[in-house]
Amino acid sequence: MRILLWHVHGSWTTAFVQGSHEYLLPVTPRRDADGRGRARTWDWPSTVQEVPLERLAQCDPDVVVLQRPRDLALARTHLRREPGRDIPAVWVEHNTPRGDVGAARHPLADRRDIPVAHVTFFNQAFWDTGRAPSVVVEHGIVDPGLRYTGAVARAAVVVNEPLRRWRITGTDLLAHFASFAPLDVFGTGVAGLGSVLGLQPARLAEHEDPPQAEMHGLLAARRVYLHPVRWTSLGLSLLEAMHLGLPVVVLAATEALEAVPPGAGVVSTRLDVLGRAVRDLLHEPERARQMGLLARRAALDRYGLRRFLDDWDRLLKEVA
Repeated sequence: MRILLWHVHGSWTTAFVQGSHEYLLPVTPRRDADGRGRARTWDWPSTVQEVPLERLAQCDPDVVVLQRPRDLALARTHLRREPGRDIPAVWVEHNTPRGDVGAARHPLADRRDIPVAHVTFFNQAFWDTGRAPSVVVEHGIVDPGLRYTGAVARAAVVVNEPLRRWRITGTDLLAHFASFAPLDVFGTGVAGLGSVLGLQPARLAEHEDPPQAEMHGLLAARRVYLHPVRWTSLGLSLLEAMHLGLPVVVLAATEALEAVPPGAGVVSTRLDVLGRAVRDLLHEPERARQMGLLARRAALDRYGLRRFLDDWDRLLKEVA
C-alpha cells in the first residue's frame, strides 16, 4: 500500500513507517511544516520516500493519513483530491482538545467519510467527534532495548518548547521538583530554561535537542525519569523511558494512569508525593532498577511495535 502522510510528529512517524508499506512524505525546499520530508535525527527505512509538494498530484497514493487541518488543505491543493471522497483517508488525532474542553468539537465531527484514530482512550473520551467514526490505535515504540544504568544521580525530563508551552508541559513545576533533586532537561528549545526559572545548572542542566540515538543513552544513564506534563495525550518520551528501563515519576494527568500500572512508577496529582518519590529513587538505586524493569515490561506489553503496526494494518485495510 502507498501511504501519503506529512512528517508532523517525528517519534510517532518513526514507529508508523516501520510497517510493510511504501510511505510518501511531502517535502518543500525549506523543509518547513508543509513538507519536512524524511527525518534527519531518526533512523527511517528506505521505504520512506520524499515527494516534492508541487508534484504530489503525480504520486498516486492509495490512502492519505491526515494529522492537522493543514494536511486536509494541502491534500486538496496539491494532491487535487478530496480526502474521504476521492481518496481513502484516516485522521490521526495526537492532541488533547484545547480551550473549552466541554465544547471540544473535532474538525472532522461533521464528516462520516474519514475515521478519527485517537492515539489514546483519553483523547477519544474528551473529543466530540460527532458523526465521524472514532477508533483508538494506541502508541507503539521502536524498542531501544534495556539500557538503563542509572549511574547519574539526577532526574531526566524531556520536553520540547518548554517556554512557549509552559503550563501545558508543566514547565512551571520544574522549580518545585528541582528542590527535591537535580534535573537534566532534554529537548528542543530548552536553552535558557534554567535562567527563566532562576535555577543554576547544578539544579537544572539544559541539553538542547540531542539526536534520538544519543538521547536514549543519555536518558538511560539518569537515575529516574520525571514526567510533569499536564495536558498532552501521552508523551512518547515517557514510553521510551519505560522501554529503556527507567523508573518513572509521573503527574497523574490525561492517559498517565493507563500507561503506568502499579509498581512500574509513581503516579500522583500531589506534587509533594512526586517530589519525594524522585528524591527517594535517587537514593535507592536498587529500588529504582527494579521499578524500571517493571516499567519496561509494562511498556512492551501495551506499547509494543508489532501490536501497533498490526492495528494500523487492520484499520488501513478497512479504509482502503
